[in-house]
Amino acid sequence: MIRKKKCVAMLLAGGQGSRLYALTSNIAKPAVSFGGKYRIIDFPLSNCVNSGIDTVGVLTQYQPLILNDYIGNGQPWDLDRAYGGVHILSPYQAKHSYDWYKGTANAIYQNLHFMKQFDPDYVLVLSGDHIYKMNYSIMLNYHILNDADCTIAAIEVPIKEASRFGILNTNEDGSIYEFEEKPKKPKSNLASMGIYIFSAKKLFKYLEEDSKDPKSSNDFGKDVLPKMLFNGEKMMAYKFSGYWKDVGTIQSLYDANMDLLGDVPMFDVTDTSWKIQSRSPLAPPHFIAEEAKVANSIILSGCEIYGVVENSILGSNVVVEKGAVVKNSIIMSDVVVGAGSEIDYSILDENCVIGKNVVIGKDKSVAKGITVVGRDYVVEDGSIIEDGAMLDKNSIGG
Repeated sequence: MIRKKKCVAMLLAGGQGSRLYALTSNIAKPAVSFGGKYRIIDFPLSNCVNSGIDTVGVLTQYQPLILNDYIGNGQPWDLDRAYGGVHILSPYQAKHSYDWYKGTANAIYQNLHFMKQFDPDYVLVLSGDHIYKMNYSIMLNYHILNDADCTIAAIEVPIKEASRFGILNTNEDGSIYEFEEKPKKPKSNLASMGIYIFSAKKLFKYLEEDSKDPKSSNDFGKDVLPKMLFNGEKMMAYKFSGYWKDVGTIQSLYDANMDLLGDVPMFDVTDTSWKIQSRSPLAPPHFIAEEAKVANSIILSGCEIYGVVENSILGSNVVVEKGAVVKNSIIMSDVVVGAGSEIDYSILDENCVIGKNVVIGKDKSVAKGITVVGRDYVVEDGSIIEDGAMLDKNSIGG
């Protein structure tokens, strides 16, 4: 007997995240640390639970080990349910299929059986690489009230930046009459957020048709959604006005982290009315030595600070030794910054060891961007790392 679920969420978390370079050389992008305490995937998972959606399929593919281990049975997000809850959905060899996920639509199509076992009325499709807080139940009600076949969440962006996004052109009632994928001369500034709600039967129909089309790239934005629009299905734009950031590049990830700082942060992760849950490591309280200086920073549990930390975010169990200076940087968990070292405008991934008297990201006269030191990298004493460098122990020569 099928026990029905009103809405099932499908969370696309298999992307390689190649534009994050060293940060994703051996982990999936949604597993990248954020804000010291979180990983990127915490945000859509928490949004689901806070929105009353308790059945979530997480579609993994690229380097899934850390992500799978992090999600576990879903307990931190209250998704350890006897019926529903969170499910890791990896590609598998079926009787008539031997493929990896070929595109966003194909990934969902390969998990039709998972969705159908809950007999949902609606399916919510999410990306695992955005930072935001959103009540999906309000969007779902909007979808239902408009008797839509598909509703796409959209956010207004500066018109000069609109050519970087998929743009939705709408009528006065919010119905979509045209998609433009990264248009050179956009007609509007309403950008797709990659968040979709489908009426389940329509979604299943179009996915099955798409799977049989040899010319399709099996992608929602390029294939399924344009076909639905061409066929006259009712498609609505749901306008979202809160904070939302696609953290697919080093600069955007850095900027989103920095948005957490200040007396009145641009993005507040401490709001108890919409709690962002995470699988936080157990660690003792942080220790700040008497001679240390900490200003406008987030310092997680287990940290030991003997130097200077300004305008930075430190994950758990970070050690900043005496005489070391960390400014304008993101230091992920279990990093050691050696005595006398200077870190500025940099991202240091988990388990890095920075030797003594190292200089990273010092010369701001040359705007080469954020310096990144990848996971498990050891920087030798006295090294000087140029601005914008990408140090990755998994690359050739790294």
